[in-house]
Amino acid sequence: MGKNEFDKLVSIVLPALNEEETVGRVIDEIPKEELARRGVGVEVVVIDNNSTDGTKEVAQQKGARVIVEPDRGKGRAVRAAFRSIDGDYVFMLDADYTYPATYIPAMLDLLEDSWDVVRGSRLGGQIEAGAMSRLNRVGNHLLVFMARALYGAEISDLCTGLWGFRREVVESLKLDSTGFELEADIFAEATKRRYRATEIPIRYRPRPTPSTHGSWRIGFRIGRALVIRRFR
Repeated sequence: MGKNEFDKLVSIVLPALNEEETVGRVIDEIPKEELARRGVGVEVVVIDNNSTDGTKEVAQQKGARVIVEPDRGKGRAVRAAFRSIDGDYVFMLDADYTYPATYIPAMLDLLEDSWDVVRGSRLGGQIEAGAMSRLNRVGNHLLVFMARALYGAEISDLCTGLWGFRREVVESLKLDSTGFELEADIFAEATKRRYRATEIPIRYRPRPTPSTHGSWRIGFRIGRALVIRRFR
């Protein structure tokens, strides 16, 4: 569906690396019909970060536009997507089916009501059994504490993978992250530019497939990114 068919268009960006088992489920869950009744069109953009499985093919079968970013890293993938979207509003969520896409209409309400950035907060909402280890919870709370202390901003979940933006915000952010420090990069940029940000509590689901990421190494990189971006 093109932009001319609707009053507004939202771009939904799904960074994906070897998510053939879940990316289709995420796309299916996007409430396109509900948004269409509100005069809002949807473009789904999957950034295939050089997957070695059938992620690209599944996404295309589900009607998504697929962009292949050969240089791996979530930051690289999302930055490539942000250069290639057409929406008046932009949503970003992980393609692993841990973040329900059903929160998008409520987040859009807030963006239309003058907020610039909306985050889905796992730590302020419901974390289902098995979705986050105790160690990861501690690490996430430590990163939130750092973000509050360094930037003086109200935030309850820095590393959430569910974000919504006005288009002009996405266009103005000077992002340079390459990996999982992306969310810290976005938070730092938006806060320093004094964009109005808010959160909604969300339900966070267990990942259906095994994770391949080392959480403590990633946590260190995220904390380091917060400090560097605060003082540069």
